[in-house]
Amino acid sequence: MRIAEISSPDIRHQSNGHDRLLAQLDSLIKQTENRSHTNPETLTTLASDIKQILTQLSQLAPFSSNSLKLYIWKLSYRLWNSCVDLSNAASISRSSSAFSPDAVANLRHVAADLLSLADDVSGIPSPAIKSASFYFKTGVVWHDLKKYDLASGCFEKATEIVSKLDISRISDSDERKLLLDINIARSRTAWEVLEQNLAITLLNRAKCLLFGLFEHYKSLANQYLTFAKSALSKNETNSLNDALKLMNEALELCEKGLGEARTREETTELKGLKFKTLRFISAIHLQKGEYESVIKCVRVLREGSFDGGDHHASLPVLAMKAWLGLGRYSEAEKELRGMVEIKGIPECIWVSAVEAYFQAAGTAGAETAKGVFLGLLGRCHVSAKAAVRMAHRVAGDEGDGVSEAAVKLRAKVVAELVSDERVLALFVGDAVAKERIAMHAVLWNSASILFRSKDYEASAEMFEKSMLYLPFDVENRILRAKSFRVLCLCYLGLFQIDRAQEYITEAEKLEPNIASAFLKFKIYLQKNDQKGAINQILAMTICLDFTTDFLSLAAHEAVACQALPVAVAALSNLLNFYTSGKPMPTKEVVVLRTIVTILTQETGNESEVLKYMKRAHARTSEIGANCFFGTEEAGRREQNWLAVMSWNFGTNCGKEKKYELCMEFLRLASEFYGIRVDGQVEENSIMVCKSLILTVSAMIASENQKQIALMNNEVKQALELLDRAGKILTSLSTGVLDPDLFFMYTFNAYDIQGRLGNSESQQLLVKSYASSKACKPEYLLQIGLAASQGPRSNPQVAAFALNECLSALLSCPSPDYQNVALTVRKLIAVASIHKGDTDDDAVHGMYKQAYRIMVGLKEGEFPSEEGKWLAMTAWNRAAVPVRLGQIDLAKKWMNVGLELTKQVVGMENYRSCMEDFISSFEKKCLELSSSKNRP
Repeated sequence: MRIAEISSPDIRHQSNGHDRLLAQLDSLIKQTENRSHTNPETLTTLASDIKQILTQLSQLAPFSSNSLKLYIWKLSYRLWNSCVDLSNAASISRSSSAFSPDAVANLRHVAADLLSLADDVSGIPSPAIKSASFYFKTGVVWHDLKKYDLASGCFEKATEIVSKLDISRISDSDERKLLLDINIARSRTAWEVLEQNLAITLLNRAKCLLFGLFEHYKSLANQYLTFAKSALSKNETNSLNDALKLMNEALELCEKGLGEARTREETTELKGLKFKTLRFISAIHLQKGEYESVIKCVRVLREGSFDGGDHHASLPVLAMKAWLGLGRYSEAEKELRGMVEIKGIPECIWVSAVEAYFQAAGTAGAETAKGVFLGLLGRCHVSAKAAVRMAHRVAGDEGDGVSEAAVKLRAKVVAELVSDERVLALFVGDAVAKERIAMHAVLWNSASILFRSKDYEASAEMFEKSMLYLPFDVENRILRAKSFRVLCLCYLGLFQIDRAQEYITEAEKLEPNIASAFLKFKIYLQKNDQKGAINQILAMTICLDFTTDFLSLAAHEAVACQALPVAVAALSNLLNFYTSGKPMPTKEVVVLRTIVTILTQETGNESEVLKYMKRAHARTSEIGANCFFGTEEAGRREQNWLAVMSWNFGTNCGKEKKYELCMEFLRLASEFYGIRVDGQVEENSIMVCKSLILTVSAMIASENQKQIALMNNEVKQALELLDRAGKILTSLSTGVLDPDLFFMYTFNAYDIQGRLGNSESQQLLVKSYASSKACKPEYLLQIGLAASQGPRSNPQVAAFALNECLSALLSCPSPDYQNVALTVRKLIAVASIHKGDTDDDAVHGMYKQAYRIMVGLKEGEFPSEEGKWLAMTAWNRAAVPVRLGQIDLAKKWMNVGLELTKQVVGMENYRSCMEDFISSFEKKCLELSSSKNRP
């Protein structure tokens, strides 16, 4: 405000010192009045210069001349008006660069000091009030600039000036108001510099300056209220109590002020301030948990006085929260539903109320919260943001600690809320695009929580509702496809396969990717359509975003559904990617091991297992054992697993008489065991040897089974396998050598050598075996039996093996006379068939040896049937010599037969007959001899 200039009196009688200083001061003030010197630097310099002159001038005070004081007064007003002009010009031009509020405030401060220097001037009404006014207004400017020390100095100076006045003699309303404003302003500044006690003391002093005026009561009450709100904003221990004290002071001033109100407007205005204060008091009681006090305050506000009560929109919220605090939910719900009847209630208030009610009442209040929200839609302003906030509050977050049943109930309420047409209308248009995205996120997260808890039905409903907030445009195409895919998963969980297929078909139309293709694969599995699932695996591999992880995942899904052929097909396709040489997340041997493991779950898959075992061997040859199996312990485990599986399958196939498969598996076993990954040479060597020998055994068994002789190349192949086995056997120490293994090697090698006509090699093999420590009589017997019969018999080997067998059997402490008898019989047969009569003594010797063996044995120890056979065949051998008249030879065989019958139980009749025949034969021989000797 510009202050009117006062006409200057005659100053001709001033001293020269005053004249010089006042002239300089006048010149400087003229510069402030010049608009060309209004930049901040100039103004700051002028303020500094004027202060220096003012300092010099103050040294000459006090002034006796009233005219001099009046001139200084005029200069002060000119400087003040110049500051007003500068501020007004700045506010009009709004140029912050050409205006410095601090510089102008400095000039105002100088003007106030200059006016104070003039002191009391005759002819000026209330000079002290005017001087105090300058300091007050300057202090307000400093306060607004947050220069609280300077503002405090100005207010203290103004207080010092007015303190000398007799306030009882002040009648002007503006001057009275100034006295109050000075105290309030000083109090505000003290509050800002955290001198709360001083600030409150100054406000209490201001109660003496009310003068029974409505405006004064209102101003002071407002200041108490302002301080109370400031105290509330501080999170300190006693802030609520301090704020409550200040509120009560404000309330008391309002009540006293109502008694001083003269007009209806004043009464209404002060009553509104009272109601506002009471509402704040209610809020403080609510924060302190004093719910009964809140209810009392609300009741007072509603009942009001002669003009009716307060109907502020916050009252139902305060009352509702208080009732909730008291645990009286029915009254709280009544207050909440009563908000629906209040038109134009601010959104922030009713949203806060609904949230508070729901938080206290929990899941039981979900339906009420929804009803209130929908009821307010038509009566109050409801934004899309509020709808999002409400949906989020009711749906809750994961980890809220509510039960699954509560989560399901909340989801149901939210689904009904967000699908209401009135709510959907809030989200129409581009202006609410962010809120629409937020609502979709809330519903999606809620559905995800339900999905993770396996409540697929509720989850599907929430996902469907979330799609209501996805526009049908290109930008949201991917999100819609994602929603269709997750709905497909929900209905798969509910085993509603057809509906799941409908959703995935829609998703594939929008976004044909690997995720959609994989879900179609899952649907085929659920339908038990293995052919369709296998075809879908091929469709997956041609997707642009395909990765091999999906084939592994498909295999897992197929195994879980017991669709083992599908799992094998998935992993077989995965194997095709290893040949490219690209790095893969899983080692190839692991995939092959998994395939074989899956195939072993069902019987009859030996051929398939063999195929993948062969692939494993081929890949080992291609890329090397270390690359295929790995190194160290992990590599050894993988190599050993394949070797053991090949061995097990080979032996099982052998037991089931699937000799061709047995042969292939055992050959692979020998190869796998022969791979050197890391040590364990001797143990693996034994397994290699066993596998090689059993492979040849399986080849021979297959030949016998099919009745088709081995081809020459197969025989040569068998010979090569046995040669490898023979080298390993010779390298093994005696303690490690397995007798059964050595026999099988010898037996198979003998057979193969016989096919090649190498009789010498056969003899060497048997002799080598017979001389080894691993030799056993029963194995020699088998070799002898094999060599003594068949189209490729070898009598020399048979005789050798049987003789060695007989010697070994007889050298035992407890001979097996069954085998002894069998060996003797075969020796006799070999000598009889292959040597004929050329070596009759050898055959006779065998019978005599049998006799010597039988002598001294207990009854039944030697097989009686074999004994009878020996006796009868020896006796029968005498038949031909008898007919041919070879008496000595006949007697030799008859005597052997008779001797043998004496060692066999049950041949007594035979023996007596034989003795009679021999007696008669000898008589005839004597008679014949006598007749020849007669002349």
